[in-house]
Amino acid sequence: MTAALALAVAAPMLSGCFEEPSAHDAVRDFLVGWQTGDYAMAARRTDGDEGKVRQALEDVRIQLDAASFRFGLKGVRRTGDEAEATFEAEVDLGENNPLWEYDGRLPLRLVDGRWKVRWSPAVLHPELREGQRFAVDTDPEDRQPIVDRNNDPLQQPANLHVASVTPARLQDAAGLCERLAAVTGFPQDRLLSRIRSAPPSEELPLVTFGRLRFAQLRSKLEAIDGLKFSVREASVAPDAPTQIVGTVTAVTPETEQQLGGPQRAGDTVGRSGLQKAYQEHLTGSTETSVITVDLKTLEPVTELAKWRPGRTASPVRTTLDRKTQAAADSALAATGPGMLVAVQGSTGEVLAVGGTKDYHQEKHAFAGEFPAGTAFSVMAVEGLLKSRVDLEQKLDCPAERTVGGIRFRQAGASAGGTPTIQASFAGGCVTALASLARRVDGTALTAAAAKFGIGVPWTLPLKSFSGKVQPLKNDAATARALAGQNVSVSPLSMALVAGAMASGTWHPPILVKEPATQDPSDEAEAPRQVSPIDLDEETTAALRSLMRAGVTSGSARAAAAPGDPVHGITAAASADDKPLSWFVGWQGDVAVAALVESPDSTAGAVAAGRFFRNLRAGM
Repeated sequence: MTAALALAVAAPMLSGCFEEPSAHDAVRDFLVGWQTGDYAMAARRTDGDEGKVRQALEDVRIQLDAASFRFGLKGVRRTGDEAEATFEAEVDLGENNPLWEYDGRLPLRLVDGRWKVRWSPAVLHPELREGQRFAVDTDPEDRQPIVDRNNDPLQQPANLHVASVTPARLQDAAGLCERLAAVTGFPQDRLLSRIRSAPPSEELPLVTFGRLRFAQLRSKLEAIDGLKFSVREASVAPDAPTQIVGTVTAVTPETEQQLGGPQRAGDTVGRSGLQKAYQEHLTGSTETSVITVDLKTLEPVTELAKWRPGRTASPVRTTLDRKTQAAADSALAATGPGMLVAVQGSTGEVLAVGGTKDYHQEKHAFAGEFPAGTAFSVMAVEGLLKSRVDLEQKLDCPAERTVGGIRFRQAGASAGGTPTIQASFAGGCVTALASLARRVDGTALTAAAAKFGIGVPWTLPLKSFSGKVQPLKNDAATARALAGQNVSVSPLSMALVAGAMASGTWHPPILVKEPATQDPSDEAEAPRQVSPIDLDEETTAALRSLMRAGVTSGSARAAAAPGDPVHGITAAASADDKPLSWFVGWQGDVAVAALVESPDSTAGAVAAGRFFRNLRAGM
């Protein structure tokens, strides 16, 4: 409002433009005094009792909990010894509310040769009457849920404890706020201003606590006279996958700053996972009303303004599937420490993220950096085929082999003999696969890995890792890549690799379907997504044959019962001196990567086998 911003600056000019006696001088002094908090100057320009006018102006600021007032003079019309000024008011109500704007009128009359504002409550607002006051009523939206692909909620009900007051019944509001601030850490002045601006006869929630926090403070809170306590059920306890969904807490003094300013009691804040990433969507905004209240009955009289700033809260719809998640969690319950990520092969949509207590679903299953082991070798197939390598060709699988000066060792029953290249893939023979480094160029191998999404900069609302291939400058480095020793991947990235082999197209991961962006203000511009990558048909056919052989005759047999249409391979790796067992494969349109901490190279396949059986059982 340009006029409002200019009023205080233009005040000297107003007095210079009109000769005394001028009604403009009285209007200027009154509005500038009100705007700047010089209530004595404003009161002197009225015909009312100066002490009462000063108090009334101070009370308006308190009753509205106003951060500031701005006024713009629209005009002054004089008729004999009377005049009327019209002005625009702009009141900043704080609490993340928009500005309250209204038009006001100032009647004036000459008193002993000086213009005076005729004092009445209508000077403050045209609809304010004697025996009334302002108040600000608020109604925050309930937090919306995070749901799975079938709109089933991914939260469970939890109890929140609310400490409330009825302002009109308080004997010592300032003392109550002082004691409550000492116990909770919330600013005393903010607590008090909320009480003073609220409708006096209505119960006002002041602070909300989670179960544990309330239990810690209960005895101290109950010792504060005037506080009332109630329990409110809210769907904020995360369901599986809990670390992906994330946790929610009631607003604390520490989280107020995170939310961008003072919040009303009852507001909640996401502390992790999707609850944190989509905080602004899930909580929406608070409906605010400016009303007048009868001072005798303490009942509302007139609603002067009402708005809900910002956007309406909305659920977050994910690609997760509760049944698939249950199948993953059950499969991992019988294993050692491990993770399992399942995606829809034809779309890249994340269906389930499982992890034992030793591994974090976001930090490790999505964003962890683990050696790929021989599971990475499948990405070399395209380069081998273009080099006209026959996958049925015999290839020694010795216990040891040196390539480019690097010694590779093969452990397990597959050592020795002369299997085919296909069998070496299926059995994960490190020494055989490393020897192929002379037949595939390192640059071509890196390019082939990118077709499977390794190192591709995809976008997810949570932290994730798409993988990385170290520079392959010689045969030794390429051999190490084929053995997965200088390639880092996450379980999510390897599940997408499996999905690419199953569908013939690599798809970037999708975790959230709605809303389009994390920030409501950017809703019109969804983040740019990485395009799907089609695989060569010959490569796809060869990979499907290799992956099926891994289950029917290779080391991944534990992933399926005889006849089950499962494709996959296993791989052994080591990280931080911990032996790791991979399974990468699919059944139908469900692609899986399982990583289990175990010296048994088939442990990942065992976990995947349980997962597929659970799916068939309808978990």
